[in-house]
Order: sequence, then C-alpha cells, then structure tokens
Amino acid sequence: MEADEKYMWLALDLAVQGLGRTSPNPMVGAVVVKDGEVIGSGYHHEAGAPHAEINALESAGERSKGAVLYVTLEPCSHFGRTPPCTEKIIASGIKKVVVSVLDPNPLMNGGGVKILEEAGIKVKVGVLEEKARKINEVFFKFITTGLPFVTLKTAMSLDGKIATHKGHSRWISSEKSRQFVHRLRNQVDAVMVGIGTVLTDNPRLNTRLEGDEDVRNPLRIIVDSRGRLPLEARLIKYIADSPVMLVTTELAPPEKLESLSRLGVQILKISGREGRVDLKELIKVLGERQIANLLVEGGSTLNYQLLQDGLIDKVMFFIAPKLIGGVEAPTPVGGEGVELMEDVFHLFELQVKNLGEDILVTGYLGKGS
Repeated sequence: MEADEKYMWLALDLAVQGLGRTSPNPMVGAVVVKDGEVIGSGYHHEAGAPHAEINALESAGERSKGAVLYVTLEPCSHFGRTPPCTEKIIASGIKKVVVSVLDPNPLMNGGGVKILEEAGIKVKVGVLEEKARKINEVFFKFITTGLPFVTLKTAMSLDGKIATHKGHSRWISSEKSRQFVHRLRNQVDAVMVGIGTVLTDNPRLNTRLEGDEDVRNPLRIIVDSRGRLPLEARLIKYIADSPVMLVTTELAPPEKLESLSRLGVQILKISGREGRVDLKELIKVLGERQIANLLVEGGSTLNYQLLQDGLIDKVMFFIAPKLIGGVEAPTPVGGEGVELMEDVFHLFELQVKNLGEDILVTGYLGKGS
C-alpha cells in the first residue's frame, strides 16, 4: 500500500467516528503527516462544530509547517456556521494537501482546491475516492438533490412474511438484529412508518442501546392520511425525548389534529393523492427541513408506495430462519406489484452478513434487470 493510501485510510477511519452526528454535513477525517509521522489528527464531530482539518491542524500545532494534510473531503472555502478551512490551511504552512474526493456542494466543487493551489500549495485529488463517496452517500445525495437518502429496512421470515395472518410480528428477528436496528436509528435524522404499523404493533420507534453508548433519538414520522393516530399511542408517551411528526392530509379531523398537537405532536399536512399522502411531496418537504438521512420501517403498503414512486435508495432486509406460512400473512412489499419481470425493482451492490441466527441482505435500488 502506498503512503497516500495508508494515511487516507487513517483519515477515513477518523471520519466515520462522526457517524450519525454531523447531519446534514458530511463526515470528514483528517491527518497531518511530517517525515513519515502522523503529528496531528481530527474529525468533524457534529454540525456547527470545527471541521476535521481545523481539529487536525490544531492537534499538530506549529509542526504543521511543511507537513502534508490528508483529508477525506475537499476543504471548504466559504463561510457557513464555521470559517473557511482553506484560510487555516494556508496560514498553517502546510506544503501539500491530499484530498480523497471533491465536495459536491455547488458552493464548492473544486473551489477549495483552486484556492489552495493559488496559494502555492500542492494538491492531489482522488485517493480512495470511492471509499470516501460511500461513507458519505447520504451527504452526496442530499447536497446535490436537496432530498433525503432513504433506506428501507424490514425484517421477515425465510418464507417472506413480516407477520402472521393475525398481524402478530414480535419477534421475527433476533435480539442481535434488533440491536443493529437501534444503532441504525442512532445514526439517522428520522424514522418513518405508516399508520398501519402503529395500529398493529404500537411501537416506540426510539433508540434503545445497551451499555454506555451515546444515544440519539431520531424524529419519528407517522404517515397517516386520515389522522387515526391514537392519543394513547406508546410513541407519544416518549415524545419528550424523541419528537413525533404526523404527516396527514385534509381528510384528517381538525379536532383530532388539535388534540395531538396539544400532546406535542408536530402536524404536517401534505396534499393528498388518491386519498393518500403524496410521498414525493413529503420527501421534498423533509429535505427542505434538513432531514438528510431517513430510515423507513414501514409495512407492506408504505414500502410499496415508496418503491413505486422511486423514493428508496437502499434496502436492508433482515431474514430470520423461521417459516410462518399463510396466504393472508403480509409480505414486506405489498401493493399491486409489477406485471412483468422486466419491471422488477432490481438490487445491486449486494452485501450479505450474518447477525446471530439472522441474515442481513443490503443493496441499492435500480429498476429492471
């Protein structure tokens, strides 16, 4: 492994320490190297906090002069909630900057590199670029489209059922899989389900982790076109720690919405489409509200609608070694389904891993074979 890749791997490992805390900003790591020695390191801890480059340079101190800075994303050159990193890099005396990938932000996209080069600093771009893109797949979509990155998660039996024909679903997946899902919730901005899931399972949808892990409760979004969310639902009982948003339409009774609002539920009205919430409009509004990373834990109806509207980026299927059976037992994806095999929703970049007795299949969405 060449030196540039070696040090960029260190920077990438640092970057992921900000997982779930930097949104809607990217995860970024940086290391300062001089004479073959790492003399400074840092990562972006959370949105609004100093960037990775600043933390790394402050860690290195005066030894930064004549050193090489490795950073997983192009240094910023504009004022946001923090000053431009390029100014600090130039002032530090860094002689070379190695960048993994350019920042896709229209305010940047090569601007930071240009400023550094004009200041006489050598810049190399593209070291482990695909790795850097992958860890920031959420940011890359959000900053270029304004829309959240949407992950569909579901748990099913080996014969493809998410519940019995009576609607009972606890627990299909193993404890290890459930803890994995809680870690997912700990990393996202919001979790979304349909009203059917709430009425059937009465879930909390909050983050529950073992030990002393840092816990972040995401916004809990309920898609409920007719305002059927019960006032006594368990997720409302935990609203002080984890906010709840009800997404509904004009079909919901105003008096019911007023009662939910008094309990602290955020009400978001979206135009209806055939009696249902317009999911495309919802996703757009969530992006405008800085929801960059959305985890869907819905039932078969919501899952199919999102797939049909082309709103899913990634799927995570937890498969348990259990057989449920039943023609009426629900499957992860309902709706009408496709008529021809050439119209199927195709997965690519598949990954398969074991979680206890379960299997987790992860993939990205495409259409057709």
